[in-house]
Amino acid sequence: MRPKAPTIDSVTTINEDGSRYFVQPADVQGRFTLLRRLSAVFLIAVYVMLPFIRINGEPAVFLDLMHGKMHLFGITLMFQDLWLLFFLITGMGFSLFLVTAIFGRIWCGWACPETVFLDHVFRRFERLIEGDAQARRTLDRAPWTAGKLVRRVLKHGIYIVLSALIAHMFLSYFVSLPVLYTMIHRSPLENWSVFLFVVSLTGILYFNFAWFREQFCIVLCPYGRLQSVLIDDNSIVVGYDELRGEPRGKPGEGTGDCIDCRRCVQVCPTGIDIRQGLQLECISCAACVDACDDVMKKLGRRLGLVRHDSMNALAGKPTRFLRPRLFLYFFLMMIGAGVFLFATQQIKPVIVSVLRMQGSPYFRDDTTVRNNFLMRIANKLASPQTYTISVHSNVRGVEVAGGNDKTVTLGAGEEIQEPLILSIPDADFHGQFEVEVLIKGPGGKTEAARSVPFLGPFRE
Repeated sequence: MRPKAPTIDSVTTINEDGSRYFVQPADVQGRFTLLRRLSAVFLIAVYVMLPFIRINGEPAVFLDLMHGKMHLFGITLMFQDLWLLFFLITGMGFSLFLVTAIFGRIWCGWACPETVFLDHVFRRFERLIEGDAQARRTLDRAPWTAGKLVRRVLKHGIYIVLSALIAHMFLSYFVSLPVLYTMIHRSPLENWSVFLFVVSLTGILYFNFAWFREQFCIVLCPYGRLQSVLIDDNSIVVGYDELRGEPRGKPGEGTGDCIDCRRCVQVCPTGIDIRQGLQLECISCAACVDACDDVMKKLGRRLGLVRHDSMNALAGKPTRFLRPRLFLYFFLMMIGAGVFLFATQQIKPVIVSVLRMQGSPYFRDDTTVRNNFLMRIANKLASPQTYTISVHSNVRGVEVAGGNDKTVTLGAGEEIQEPLILSIPDADFHGQFEVEVLIKGPGGKTEAARSVPFLGPFRE
């Protein structure tokens, strides 16, 4: 049975009656396929290893939900610092815009986790178990037999195991590896919420990679919809050289280089025909480039009938690489990244808050006026630190219960709450004034400072 012929007017993976059409892309060999596989191995290795790589004693990327902290390549952010991620995400977003404006949807075909895991993990096992594209289509149409049942059970069993592994790897970005290891070896009922999360995520991943597949890129992913806005006729995309390829036909006089072998259609993971022009479904994976180049080699013709080029170049027009939109995206990218890097340099290694205790704003007896505060100190560093707490004021007579210049030692990431009791002789209080609380680190360097108002009875 001949595979469905793609058209420019509708999505290939959806039939006319709205049912799902399953694309079974043929395997392909070539320089771009090899590079994509090598990059996929590298990206998966990075994804797996990041929780194991230690920077300043913490995982390279770790959102520590239990302690309200995020570790990002040596930078530690408390949850109250997470607003800085807005600038990081903004910079990354505009960098993606910049790359897309230059190279099209290269992210989708080369680095997106959906494509990396689907094309280079799940579909590899599918080809190993069920055979090439033609064998898989034949198996789909075949009646249920013992052989078909064994193949399907084996394939989907491996899919479930792979989905569970990915779910656990994802969880390791939120739960420390020792804690995760302990959870795995205990009853699921002891950590039922985490267990439910892993089971749910495993089910979602299995559904996606076993059935939904390229529909995620076409239907759900908003990035594909942005393609028409970000790409112009000067962007480097995967395209078909119509001037050279048309008219199609068997080798002979009066025909172009395209022999209409449909090899480019057979290897496309989203089921499109690249010869119909740039389409929403194209993820720039370059599988059609390798397929067409292989055919051209066999025919002894020049490579590049399907190639990476701009739409202008494919139409015989000059390509203008430097465009205003590139400068705009680069400028916005640098603003986001620059603000994030600058702001992270201003983050103090210690967090201090001084709040007035509940109750009366001040207490007065025959000799003194007293203010009660609660001081919270958090060490954001990955090593124990000793801090000195000192109080300064322009008003003489301010005393600290327990003595000034008190020292406290906090472990890595530890947080404590300390009462801060300030008093002043009643005769020396002449009205509200400011008291500065200083937290000094090793060497006497002031790491944080907070000013609090000292309140008392009204004095004329």
